[in-house]
Amino acid sequence: MKFPGRRKLKHYFPVSQPKPILPTSEVRPDKDTYVVGLDETIVDVVANVTDAFLIKFGIKKGLSNLVDADTAAAIFVELTAEQCISDHFAGGTIGNTIHNYSVLADDKSVLLGVMSANIGLGSPAYHYICHTSSKVDMNHLQGVAGDIGRGITLITPDGERTFAIAPGDMDELDADHIPESIVAGAAALVTCAYPLRHQGKPIKQAMIQALQYAHQNQVPTVLTLGTSHLVEEHRDELLSLIKQYINVLAMNELEAEALTGLSDPLEAASEILNYVDIVLLTAGPEGMYLCGHTEDEMKRETTNPIKSGRLADFNRWEFSRPMLREACQHPIKVFSHIDPYMGGPEKIRNTNGAGDGALSALLHDISANHFHKSAMPNSTKHLAPFLAYSSFAQICKYANRVSYEILAQNASRLSRGLPEREDSLEEAYWEK
Repeated sequence: MKFPGRRKLKHYFPVSQPKPILPTSEVRPDKDTYVVGLDETIVDVVANVTDAFLIKFGIKKGLSNLVDADTAAAIFVELTAEQCISDHFAGGTIGNTIHNYSVLADDKSVLLGVMSANIGLGSPAYHYICHTSSKVDMNHLQGVAGDIGRGITLITPDGERTFAIAPGDMDELDADHIPESIVAGAAALVTCAYPLRHQGKPIKQAMIQALQYAHQNQVPTVLTLGTSHLVEEHRDELLSLIKQYINVLAMNELEAEALTGLSDPLEAASEILNYVDIVLLTAGPEGMYLCGHTEDEMKRETTNPIKSGRLADFNRWEFSRPMLREACQHPIKVFSHIDPYMGGPEKIRNTNGAGDGALSALLHDISANHFHKSAMPNSTKHLAPFLAYSSFAQICKYANRVSYEILAQNASRLSRGLPEREDSLEEAYWEK
């Protein structure tokens, strides 16, 4: 009996042979290579409204307004009834990052957070799932009675943007919903500093629990800083968390300055390397820095032009591969910098998600190293305990290209992988 669709060899299912194991969307810690992300689940809603609409709901124009659940629900109902909503985007810095990772790697990732237990058509949870890659395993989300977070952007006829933020139940993630086996089997755990804002909410302890599981099982931990204002408010607590648990720290130049007090990105990155193993620092039109450590005997000199800033000849060893500082007998700091890809897009409509895109590329390289080491442990690529598969310079190129793709579109998440021609070039660079 024939079946529709392409079949390379046979057009039937022979009953005398064992059934093939079908691919599963759920992560298997003993078999799969994946990353885990913990996030506040939130949907970004964009709507066009009148000034009278803002007055009706007591929303201050041009500002970011926190609203309660009832007000948010009333706003959403009226926006839906009046057909004012132009776009829905799944949001969250970590949600964006692991979605992008799954698109780039065409492989699995795991999202930890909350999700509405009852999902209705058109609800925030519905749009979040619709705009997230099917490769993202959501089986470990915690069900909640209420809505996930909503960030509503209200645009008035004069073009002014006003924000109504409704946290919903996005911070209700409990520590006992963090699966240790899933975290322990991951290539990396990535989370953000935002839960530190919510001292009375369970998500903060859930984040710390996930970091503890990762630390206990030697899983690389990655943290993004969120906003400079958050860093300023929680600097001491952040530094304590970073020193205790974090391997990779991602930020922009404003967040780096808030953390270190140094306005020069290169100097700030060098200071932060006293606490962590890798620093990913995006600096807007100045480009991006990737900095870290390697073993002195394993360092490789660049063939690219030598650059100097506050640090002389800082990119000299950028062809080296990242290592954990504690794994080096004689660690040295390595710095790499890249200008925006092709000078940046001709027109930038939205900068949201550019840093998340860069981080997803770094995570892809870390997971590639994890996969290759598992598949070929005796390869010369693993003569030393490297943290990533490629050199600082090559990861910089990859991250920069992904950031460009985000900036060139009007959304904070990748809708597809990199163009095929560049994918083939990417294969060549993996081998360097």
